[in-house]
Amino acid sequence: MKLRDASGKALKAQLLALPYAQGATPSQPWMDTTLGADERTRLLLGEMTQDEKFQMLRSYFGLGKDGGPLPEGAVGSAGFVPGVARLGIPAQQSADAGVGVTNPGGIRKGDFATAMPSGPSTASSWNPLIAYVGGATMGREAWQQRFNILLGGSVNLQRDPRNGRNFEYAGEDPLLGGVIVGESIRGIQSQHVISTMKHYALNDMETRRNFHSVQIGDQAMHESDLLAFEIAIELGKPGSAMCSYNKINGIYGCEHPYLMNQVLKQEWKFPGFVMSDWGGVHSGSKAALAGLDQQSAGEVFDATTFFDQPLRLAVAGGTVPQARLDDMVSRILRTMFLHGNFDNPPQHQPIDVEAGYAAAQRTVEEGSVLLRNEGNLLPLADSVKRIVIIGGHADKGVIGGGGSSMVGVTAKGTNAVPGVMPTTWPGPVIFHPSSPLEALRAERPDAQITYVDGRNPAAAARAAAQADVALVFATQWSAESVDLPDMQLPDQQDALISAVAKANPKTVVVLETNGPVRTPWLAQVPALLQAWYPGIRGGEGIAALLTGKVNPSGRLPVTWVVDESQLPRPHVPGLGFNPKQPAVDIFDFDIEGANVGYKWAAAKGLVPTFAFGHGLSYSSFAYENLQVSVEGQRVVASVDVRNTGARAGADVAQLYLKLPQGHTTPIRLVGFDKVNLQPGEQRRIRIEAEPKTLADFDPTAREWKIAAGTYQLQLGRNAAEPLQVVDVQLQDTVIR
Repeated sequence: MKLRDASGKALKAQLLALPYAQGATPSQPWMDTTLGADERTRLLLGEMTQDEKFQMLRSYFGLGKDGGPLPEGAVGSAGFVPGVARLGIPAQQSADAGVGVTNPGGIRKGDFATAMPSGPSTASSWNPLIAYVGGATMGREAWQQRFNILLGGSVNLQRDPRNGRNFEYAGEDPLLGGVIVGESIRGIQSQHVISTMKHYALNDMETRRNFHSVQIGDQAMHESDLLAFEIAIELGKPGSAMCSYNKINGIYGCEHPYLMNQVLKQEWKFPGFVMSDWGGVHSGSKAALAGLDQQSAGEVFDATTFFDQPLRLAVAGGTVPQARLDDMVSRILRTMFLHGNFDNPPQHQPIDVEAGYAAAQRTVEEGSVLLRNEGNLLPLADSVKRIVIIGGHADKGVIGGGGSSMVGVTAKGTNAVPGVMPTTWPGPVIFHPSSPLEALRAERPDAQITYVDGRNPAAAARAAAQADVALVFATQWSAESVDLPDMQLPDQQDALISAVAKANPKTVVVLETNGPVRTPWLAQVPALLQAWYPGIRGGEGIAALLTGKVNPSGRLPVTWVVDESQLPRPHVPGLGFNPKQPAVDIFDFDIEGANVGYKWAAAKGLVPTFAFGHGLSYSSFAYENLQVSVEGQRVVASVDVRNTGARAGADVAQLYLKLPQGHTTPIRLVGFDKVNLQPGEQRRIRIEAEPKTLADFDPTAREWKIAAGTYQLQLGRNAAEPLQVVDVQLQDTVIR
């Protein structure tokens, strides 16, 4: 059916205005909820016209083109696909959701969302439940704002701390990152909302992301970034994968038949659909044949809407088979059936503010990392009566990252510190209204707590000299589409910290950063807390940790290198907002290959400032009686863990495999478990290694293979300092 005449136009308006399914009828057997998603899809596809099929293959920018009106039927989001009311097909309303459901400009009066802590904060919890609850919070709030697709599930590895988008991701390790993001996806989809998994693949730097090519070998790719995606798929079962902007070995991510068709859809048997990133499509038939199923907002972000007229002509001429078109539509419909878009359409409902706050604060409390605590300066003792808080706009709020993931409207309002540059894309710079100053005052009403803005280091030092303890808050803003020029704290904050520490030997530094930074003042500062971007309850969470109301249990998901000299690419031309050199268009990841982060440090004999997995507690823990059993690809370690301190707390038992010569990586995280214990409590825990972390990927045989030999299992609190070791004999095994 083609809508050409006046009556057809009226019908089209009705279709757009009625985006959600109205229930089953005898003439719509695909609405029978007793049928499986595959059968429902088959029945529905058989009733669709060619025009209706093509309608499913491209989304519109849900905020309107060039500031114009919203597409009819859109609720205001990153992507909108009109529904087909004739067939009961609901509209697709896609919202950005890296660290919470974005609400672009408050399209619907009164709407807001929970600004969640950043991805490294969630990863630092080493707690899959934290990730699941955070995902469920975002999914629930999306559903309550009439979104049925969330553009979350960010699992790109941190290969460089200067990557401007690290705050959306889950660290450097494929096992930890895959588990954390997989659980977040699973949480989102528990709320009848489809989650993406992105950015597929190797979108690990932002500089010239629409043009640069990543160079990396097949084996190294599979043993690093692709393994993280594979684990996230196995755990989270995302409904959609989003292909990336960049090229991989010279081929655009959204035109990459090897990555999309062979690896994702054939070898991993991914049943969902692949959507493009916004501005990531460069062709019609080429992209469709390579495995792309849906173009995102091409009328705004791409050179043309490739999946409209160009793809129609390709199908009509036989360049793209009708079977491929039907497969594209089927993947989308099946995903919508499977995740409740038809049967549990979202409804505009009030957001549960307290539930969102609870999820955000628990993430801050478990995900902030106590990196240093000499002399047990923390938690702040009751005898500490004069406290000065310095810098970081800590009197107003906590900083967040920029770009499409920015949650601009929260229950507490918008920006606590407006006017910080840049104020345009990828800004504005946002400080979420959660004041560490006010939160600490609430926790310590007996203390005199003052604030100094830190703009004048000398004045800050004078204030610090009069206090029992000085707390310096340092911030580093980063954003999508641009990388940081270096690892240095901006705005002369290093000088501020040094001046304060010289004036008061009891100085605590709280970092709110995208990732690791240089710490030239570290020897002067007895206590250091990494709070990442802590979200809408950041102030409250930080105060709870500093006062000991909560015992820190976060562990680093990244290696904290001393400076850029310890990176695989110490100098990268063209980074930052105003680069002094032309930017590169080739990122040679073959330099490190699969040796990302702590593996690179081990391979090169580097000693970082803080090792991957490092983190302190206000308690202490002992490990005894490590035992390991091996049966084929099943390697299981068990150990007694005891809390030897005076406080209840949690420790993260980390299991590493040290590999003999001849393997691509010298050491790998193979399993972990976070255990909560009361003072004096002992528990025996069991950690089963992820089989693929024991194996090497064979790109010729397309298999993961464990090579026979003597390996060393290391149990520790970080990647560099094993507590107990056991030699194990592994046999030649193919992972099934």
